[in-house]
This record gives sequence, structure tokens and C-alpha cells, in this order.
Amino acid sequence: MQNMIVRTFMCVKVLKTGNLFKAKKKGEREESTFYDMEAYFHCYFFENKLLKHLEFRIPAAMLEMEVQDLSDDADYATASQEGMLSSKKSSFSDLENAEIVYLKEKVTINPTQYAADRISGRLKLIKQDSSLFMTWMPYKGRISNARLSERDKNLYTIKPVSFTDIQSIRVHTPKIGWQYAVVILSSGLAYPPLYFYNGGVQEFLATIKQHVYIVRSLEDRNLFHINNFEDPLRFDKISLVWGKPRQSPLELEEWGMFLDAEGRVVSPSDLKKRIFYGGVDHSLRKEIWKFLLGYYAYDSTYTQRRYLSTIKKSEYETLKNEWQSISVSTGESIKEAQFKELKFLIDKDVVRTDRMLPFYEGDENENVNILRHILMTYAFYNFEIGYCQGMNDFLSPILYVMEDESEAFWCFVYLMERFGPNFKHDQSGMKFQFFALSKLMEILDKPLHEYFEENNCLNYLFCFRWILVQFKREFEYEEIMRLWEILWTRYPSEHLHLYICIAILKTHRVKIMGELMDFDTLFKYINELSCHIDLDSVLSYSEALCMSAGKDGAAAIPPGTPPVVA
Repeated sequence: MQNMIVRTFMCVKVLKTGNLFKAKKKGEREESTFYDMEAYFHCYFFENKLLKHLEFRIPAAMLEMEVQDLSDDADYATASQEGMLSSKKSSFSDLENAEIVYLKEKVTINPTQYAADRISGRLKLIKQDSSLFMTWMPYKGRISNARLSERDKNLYTIKPVSFTDIQSIRVHTPKIGWQYAVVILSSGLAYPPLYFYNGGVQEFLATIKQHVYIVRSLEDRNLFHINNFEDPLRFDKISLVWGKPRQSPLELEEWGMFLDAEGRVVSPSDLKKRIFYGGVDHSLRKEIWKFLLGYYAYDSTYTQRRYLSTIKKSEYETLKNEWQSISVSTGESIKEAQFKELKFLIDKDVVRTDRMLPFYEGDENENVNILRHILMTYAFYNFEIGYCQGMNDFLSPILYVMEDESEAFWCFVYLMERFGPNFKHDQSGMKFQFFALSKLMEILDKPLHEYFEENNCLNYLFCFRWILVQFKREFEYEEIMRLWEILWTRYPSEHLHLYICIAILKTHRVKIMGELMDFDTLFKYINELSCHIDLDSVLSYSEALCMSAGKDGAAAIPPGTPPVVA
């Protein structure tokens, strides 16, 4: 009897007899709770002890049905009091940084079938740091209700619950009738339906989407998955392991905790993981980027780093003087002639590089000249690759952060060691990445992979700009600096940028496949996504995809695929 489930398709009335909940059909008139018949719920009742101790799980198949799980009043109250309907992991306090991002009045819970028993209240979405919480509070002393006491109404209070503990939301938005939403927790329990008698469900969902990753189920358009959704992988269906919430940037005080007395980074892996989840405060980028790019060794001391900077500055000045002394006579060598061709290309590109930024705007801007000098010096330093369009995009944020010509040059050199293959004349680096992208998509979303194959899109050239310059033109300047420092951590994969490509494509898969986009249409659509991609959502999604692909994903990426890290 412990595992017995009593199920009815009718409005039910619940009686507690011993340790077992029994359902009686409508019409049997005991003083007990009726559930609203207009929603036609499937109700599942479990042995009381199991419910209290959370020793049960509602099967996923039940949660996917058109109607939802709803516990009876007594157990809902008990669960609320014992903390079962709010996460033990969640942390919420009335701090100054808590912000109400959504508020809806007169959202109602119907504990019985009688209109007189409706409990109206205030629904809120609250943002605190990087976490989103939901709460519903009944009105106090505003509505006289003879059938339900104030204490009874308070039993239905939804204390702040984090969206990390919410599995999904089912909505009902008929053209005629009342809208409602059912919030289902990761534990398998569900709150009573929240009725929006004045509308507002779509606004509720839209606000949630701004702060957490929410996606409509492919099988049921009324079901929205929160941070954990079923996806067509090689197996029939598996739940993705969603990434941890994003954190605030690493700041000076915390940075100091990663250094020993002589300036060595104590735990590079912990530092990289911290940067992955939060990025770096801009005031620290000048120092920390040098570690991430390999200019500084993690085990170097303050003294060693000062000495290194002095040596590297001298080396840079020597290289710069060499190319500046190239003769302009008619007797120049073939190498000198080729170098002058590169100079022409560089001069043409630098005057178009991020000129909307105050750091680069205006005529006779010295920073534009420094950008030119660094690119010329690099073309001379690595003549085999020389200069290709796109290198200016990589250098611009580095110079902006370093504000020093020599340090920006050497950081750029180390970055090009990783992405130099992107600019080879045979495009071998790009081809490796397109191949790996295709294999990963086949693992992570076979239907979308097959769609690309059927529509001659399998070469993934529509992702060319994303991969060539690491999404430089897809995000705002501050966001791209944060994205790059996250990618440079190489956590959880040195090829995370490929998973980001897949995350963006999968986010738009319904539109891509639904509108039957061919290559030209898809190419245009992808370019129009520029500055319309939510970075935090994409990072969480790409982390989940990387963890889901696991060893199969790593094996699908050929050795030598950029970024190549020594």
C-alpha cells in the first residue's frame, strides 16, 4: 500500500484515513477540500509518510501529461511548514540588492470549487545578485471570507523559492476563460495553480526569460522547462545538467586571496573556475589577462614579473625599429615589397576598428596609431602569417585593457599562438573547427544536424564570423571582454566556443527549422543576431551541452583544432 497511487480524472475530494489518502468522487458531502473542476487535474496522492520524508518521485511521464499534480490541502500545508516546497539550498534575505522585477496583483489560488473561497494575493519575481526568486503572498485583511480563516489562507503562502529549484511551468492561456500557471518543483511537487483573472501569464514568462533560461517543450507547447529541459540527443531523451548560476565579477579583495606573499597564484584551476562563472572586474583585467594569455606564468613572483616586463619592452622596441627602418628604395627585396602590401591592408583596417569607442574615436587618435604599430610589428615578427583581416578585432580589446603598447603586443602574440591557424592561407584551422562543430551537433542535436545536411548547410560557413574572431561582433564591447576572459580559462573545455555556437543555433532551432531556412536565409538570419544574444544564458547552455556531450564530445574534436594551447 505504500506505493499505491489513487488517480481520478474528476474533481476529487480527499479524506485522510490512517496513513493512506483515499479519493472520493464529487457528490460525497463530507467537510473536506474540493479542487477546482475547471482545470480537470489528475491528482496523485501518496502514502503520508513517504510524502513527508520526500522518499518518492513523481514519474516524468506524469509530469508531461496535460494536467498537473496537486497535493491535498493538509499535505500542502504540512509540506510548506516542513520546508518541502522551498529549497534547502536556496538562500534569500531582505538585502539591499534585492530587486522586484515583476509584480502582479490579484493573482488567485482556488483551494475549493467555490468562488467564495478564492484567495487573492500578490505575485512577485525578485532578483537578488544572480538569482531569481518567486513568491506569492495572500492579501491580509482586505477581503472578508467567511469560509476560510486568515490562518487557512496563509497555508498557501509561497515563500521565496529560487528558480534553481523549479523544474518547469505549465500554462493555460485559452482564448475564452481564465489563464493560470502551475509551478512544478524539482522534487516533483507542484504548487496550486496561480490564476491570472486579469491576464498576465505571457508577461510573467517574459520576465522569467530575462533572468533564467526558459524553453518551451518540443512535445507540449503549454510546458516550459526551467534550466533543465529534455532535448533530442543520441539517446531518446535525457535531461541536461544545467550550469551553475553566474556570479559577480572577481574583484580586488578576492583576487588577493588567490596570491601568496610573493605574488604566485596559489591555485590556477580554482582561479580559472572562478573567472569562468563571473568574469573579472575591469580594474583587474590588465593584470589577470596576462596570466590567462600566458604572458605571465602562474608560478611567477612580483619581482619576476617586473623583470619580465622590462625585458619584453626592450624586445618590442627592437622589433618595431627593424620594420620602421625598411628602405623605400626601388632596390627593395621581395620580402620588403610583401611587407609594404601588408602595411597597406593594416592602414585600411585600423581606421575602421571600433571607432565608436571613445578610446579609438576622433581624427589623429594616438591609440589608432598604436594599434597600427602593433599590427605592423606582429606582421614583421611572424611573417609566415603576416596580417589578415580580423586580427585587428582581436587586438582592439587587448590594447584597450593594457593601455601599454609593449604589453598589448606580447599579449596579442600569445593569443595568436592559439588562434593563428584561423588566419592561415589554407584555412586549415577554420576547417578543423567546422568539422568539429558538425560532429558535436550530430551528437547534441541529430535532427538539427540532419536538417542542415538536407539543406546544404553542413559546412557551417554561416558560423564563419563567430569562429574567426571569437564572437567579437556578436556582443557589446564589455560583454566580449567578459566572454573572452571566460574562454581563455579553458574551463570546462578549451573548445567551449564550439559549444557556444551550438547553444545559439539550438536556441533558434524552432525558427530555423520551422521557416525552412536555406543557406542564404540562414546566413542572413545569423548575422542579424548580432547584439541580440543573451550572454549569460548562452554560457549556461553551452556549459550544459559540454557536460552532456562528455567524453564523446571531446573525442569528436580532432587534435590540433584551435585554440591550440602549448
